[in-house]
Amino acid sequence: MTAGVSNAPLWRLAWQRIRQRPLQYLLCILGIALGVAMMVSIDLANGSAQRAFALSTDAITGRATHRIEAIAPTGIPETVYADLHRAAPRIPLAPVVEGYVLADELGAQPMRLVGVDVLAESPFRNYFGAEGESLDAASVQLLTNPQAIVLSQDVAQQYGVALGDTLHLDIAGQHREVTAVALVQSDDSLNRRALSTLLFADIATAQELLGQTGRLSYIDAIAPSPAEIDAIQAALPAGLKLETAEAQKNAVQQMTAAFELNLTALSLLALVVGMFLIYNTVTFSVVQRRPLFGILRCIGATRGQLFALILGEAALFSVIGSLLGVGLGIVLGRSIVGLITQTINDFYFVVSVQQVTLSNATIAKGLVIGVAAALFASALPALEAMNTTPTLTLQRSTLEGKVQKLLPMLTLGWVGFSLAGVALLRWSSGGLVAAFAGLFAVLLGAALLVPPAIALLMRGLAPAGYRLFGVVGRLAPRDILRSLSRTSVAIAALMVSVSVIVGVSVMIGSFRGTVVEWLDQTLQADIYVSPPTTTANRVLGKLDPQVVESLRQWDGLRFAVSYNDADVRVVDFDRNAKLISADGDVSQGKRPYAWIRPGLEPDPWMALSAGEGAIISEALIRRENLPAPPETITLETPVGDRPFPVLAVFYDYSSDRGTIILDDDVYRNLWQDDRIASLGLFTQPGVDVEAMVQDIRSHFQGRQDLLVQSNRSLRQGSLEIFDRTFAITSALQLLSVVVAFIGVLSTLMSLQLERTRELGILRATGMTPSQLGRLTLLETGLMGTLAGVFAMPLGFVLAWILIYVINVRSFGWTLQMALEARYFWQAWLVAIAAALLAGLYPALRLGRMNIAAALRQE
Repeated sequence: MTAGVSNAPLWRLAWQRIRQRPLQYLLCILGIALGVAMMVSIDLANGSAQRAFALSTDAITGRATHRIEAIAPTGIPETVYADLHRAAPRIPLAPVVEGYVLADELGAQPMRLVGVDVLAESPFRNYFGAEGESLDAASVQLLTNPQAIVLSQDVAQQYGVALGDTLHLDIAGQHREVTAVALVQSDDSLNRRALSTLLFADIATAQELLGQTGRLSYIDAIAPSPAEIDAIQAALPAGLKLETAEAQKNAVQQMTAAFELNLTALSLLALVVGMFLIYNTVTFSVVQRRPLFGILRCIGATRGQLFALILGEAALFSVIGSLLGVGLGIVLGRSIVGLITQTINDFYFVVSVQQVTLSNATIAKGLVIGVAAALFASALPALEAMNTTPTLTLQRSTLEGKVQKLLPMLTLGWVGFSLAGVALLRWSSGGLVAAFAGLFAVLLGAALLVPPAIALLMRGLAPAGYRLFGVVGRLAPRDILRSLSRTSVAIAALMVSVSVIVGVSVMIGSFRGTVVEWLDQTLQADIYVSPPTTTANRVLGKLDPQVVESLRQWDGLRFAVSYNDADVRVVDFDRNAKLISADGDVSQGKRPYAWIRPGLEPDPWMALSAGEGAIISEALIRRENLPAPPETITLETPVGDRPFPVLAVFYDYSSDRGTIILDDDVYRNLWQDDRIASLGLFTQPGVDVEAMVQDIRSHFQGRQDLLVQSNRSLRQGSLEIFDRTFAITSALQLLSVVVAFIGVLSTLMSLQLERTRELGILRATGMTPSQLGRLTLLETGLMGTLAGVFAMPLGFVLAWILIYVINVRSFGWTLQMALEARYFWQAWLVAIAAALLAGLYPALRLGRMNIAAALRQE
């Protein structure tokens, strides 16, 4: 009966091995770190943008429990505030006017200008004196100086603004001068950050600056009891509604949920590739110590001790890798927060992110997922070592023999995971989570198919390799096959990374091609005029009515089409969408439609102009998983909920929230809003469009700066927004390949260490260092070629899933797949180049081999 082995010697053996093979573990740690870093950086950048918006909103909301809002975008008549005070005198109310401005002296960043009534502020916000105290200096200055604004002390120090300095504000192209009269500061660090994006003014000043004279943006209320809520509801006139203070923040989170989930899922792909690397490292570590484990088992080490030893090692380097990944993720997060913020500004809401918010939850999540992924990837080789009998453990060929026997089971596993993936992808009610689960199931299934495919191909390649490269050509395929447990994992990791490149490239190319075609069809006007805006994709300001009238009479113009936009609540779906009112079709009948009501083909615009209904975008119904367009759509209007017959469904790629087009006469009658956000100008034949653009800009300079763009420049600008949106995706693709490259390098180093004695015999029997180097590079070239070949069909499948499943569930857009050969051969070259680069160091290392030492190694 053998005596048991204590744990201390086992851990000393593990530490000794780490010291002997540091590079192997360093590569594994780096793989984990990159995977965790991608996930953490995306989470931090997304969270920072959301947090910045929430902080500025909270700073304005203060202690308000509810908000009174107008359904119409024109705001609330200020007389309503006085009426509500008389109807509910005991309920604290505070009027607010707000809008976005740019100031050159403050870095030309979007700032939120907030107009407040300092006499009503104390129950809500304490920036101008606590409740019961007399007015502070800032409040007095706001009341007495008609051009006064107040900003935070931190912002003033950052940009060198002193009291009394003049600030030049750009408000939708209108230029206004204001004076910094006071600074506010908060002892709370979160409030200080929130104040860094806010400017305060007296409510009358803000109304004049923002062009909202006589109107309020909303009214804050503190109504904690149901009786007080009922009292406000009873006193509200038609066209107003009472919302909770949390409603806006929830709406913002829902708005960007799909965008964030897509980025997070893409970042997790790097972690999946990293798991292949971890599995490879731990498997090799187990195989390399099989004789030692066999001896330990013979002298009394238990299965549990071996299992704990292997998982303990994995836990150690996973903790180190996760910690490094979190640190690297913070650095990357600071780098990419600008890209993500710009995309959010382009498509969702205006936010100015001054710094990355370090979230404890994000850091903890990165650590937990990194360690859990490493332990999961290590569990299989640890179980294999634990369950192998001592006699078999002493035989090096045991694992490879088991792998060969497992090939049929792996093929069945591929079938099973593929079927599960298809089922998840077809489960439409499962939403995005089910779609991504299906995608990962397909990826995992493809990885399981790699070993059987390699085994089949290598047996056929050995004779061909001999004819082409001699003995080296015969050895390379056989070496890959003999070490299938390691080479297949490295090839699978590289295959997954390269397939992601193929899939995402096809998706982006298809998306871009679809958008280009859509722009060509939709943008038929020669010139587009709108006020400058703080975002690239949405118009927040309105055109001066006199400017609009002058433009309609411009010499050389055939006619003009006007547009206005607003947010509207779709009652049927209980969510907000984009509402456009138009007095004509800027596409001149070329707008692409997914569906048109029978009898209105080919152009439903005449029915729209007659006020017979609404045209809605495809995204509006696809996001709701509707099998067919609804008969009617009900919108919340200032005069109550109104149903509108659906005339057509059009393709639209400007908003994933959904878009509804109404005739401008219908919109003006119901919403009482006759403002115009943009104009499409159609010129007469022979007119120089670029010259007219310059004439319009110079003519109105000083009255209202205008964003005047020719058809060509608008399309070019739209594509720049598109490319900027996908810049972060390209960065994530690159990092995935880097992780896979580390995996291939780790595998090659491992194989070289394992085969030291074999390679020493080859050298002793006459093989030259250059032949050994060619053998190594041929093996890596074969591995890269196989990974590239396997990645092509998998990449096509991923592209199909991304385009026809995930994109539809995320944004509700139908894209036309555009397959180009370059997407495939470029990715194939990336796979080969990554593998060959990874093989350079092992090949050079073989040239310095000590033959005698290699032959002595046991």
